[in-house]
Amino acid sequence: MESFVIEGGKQLKGSITPQGAKNEALQILCAVLLTSEPITIHNIPDIVDVNKLILLLKNLGVRVSQKGQGSYEFQSDNINLDYLNSNQFKIDGKGLRGSIMLVGPMLARFGKGSIPRPGGDKIGRRRLDTHFEGLIKLGATFNYNKEDYFYSVEAKELIGADLLLDEASVTGTANILMAAVLAKGKTTLYNAACEPYLQQLCSMLNRMGADIKGIGSNLLTIQGVKSLQGTTHTLLPDMIEIGSWIGLAAMTKSEITIKNVRWEFLGQMPNVFRKLGITIEKKGDDIYIPAHTHGYEIQNYIDGSILTISDAPWPGFTPDLLSIVLVIATQARGSVLIHQKMFESRLFFVDKLIDMGAKIILCDPHRATVIGQNFESQLNSAILTSPDIRAGVSLLIAALSAQGTSIIHNIEQIDRGYENIVPRLQKLGAQIERRKM
Repeated sequence: MESFVIEGGKQLKGSITPQGAKNEALQILCAVLLTSEPITIHNIPDIVDVNKLILLLKNLGVRVSQKGQGSYEFQSDNINLDYLNSNQFKIDGKGLRGSIMLVGPMLARFGKGSIPRPGGDKIGRRRLDTHFEGLIKLGATFNYNKEDYFYSVEAKELIGADLLLDEASVTGTANILMAAVLAKGKTTLYNAACEPYLQQLCSMLNRMGADIKGIGSNLLTIQGVKSLQGTTHTLLPDMIEIGSWIGLAAMTKSEITIKNVRWEFLGQMPNVFRKLGITIEKKGDDIYIPAHTHGYEIQNYIDGSILTISDAPWPGFTPDLLSIVLVIATQARGSVLIHQKMFESRLFFVDKLIDMGAKIILCDPHRATVIGQNFESQLNSAILTSPDIRAGVSLLIAALSAQGTSIIHNIEQIDRGYENIVPRLQKLGAQIERRKM
């Protein structure tokens, strides 16, 4: 097992380019199953979760060839459907939550799809009802084997339907959408998620010959087509990485430029960080963050009441960045209430920050009040364990700002979502090493 050893309290400087978007990659990679023609994808991040999905696609019979750094060609013209019933598939699919989005494309093109109950971060309940209820309404027969925790759907033909999703699930919307593009007739998808990564998926599918209208809204209209063709697609930069580097700059009082961020897809994120007092400047398509040598101050509401930052479906603030916001707030001037609405276990990492000297009141599983210390009482170094991807990076940022040497264990969680993080941070001047413990 490897760990990070961090000598914190160092001011950083330089520029960093965000990797391709992890959450978009998982959707786009599943979509290659919708056609037998080649699909080329650029800007794929070299991270554990994405590499696991690429390996799973190979095992399924997809031909994969690397064309360059982050660029791959996929061709799904000889799929091994027997793999879906194998014990190996149950092992492979269980370790990756994104594998759930294989079901829709497989069902649409081959008439059946299956998946073991997927894993992923332990951040609370992440139910799959939205996925399967939508597929059932398109005409699929559903089965769940309780002994093996194995889901399967079958259909001789999918028929378009009017669907009202019970929640604006990103992966649920993607799964149903990928099934509906090859269904017979028209499907309307109301209360659909409309995150930038889902907009990217819709645009890619349209280039493949799909007929999707309403992209960017919560009402998608899909006219089914008989087949799809190949295309080329480039992933957006990872919005969560961008937010992470903003947090890193603020906590270490560093001057950092984040390159090529695609501002038009950042939504609420820059404004939320500005409410925390962080200076964010737009320079072309880059984000420039000056060194906050005098700290940063949290805004109150106009009536003087305490600021609340909460997550919501797009265009609201993404839940994946709330842990970053929470860490930033520990050294701000002022206080803030963090309200994590979507996952009830995502704030449980705050006990580790409290051990480092942060002033945080965990009100309940969904809410935490952070009393900022304005760098007057900096965080202490500590021995930490990463519980999930986003909390792990938040603890890493905390460790880089803390005086002394910190060690973070279970860094495999961080590797699931962040590409080559050690050399990229070292380039900024961070004193961080990966060591076997």
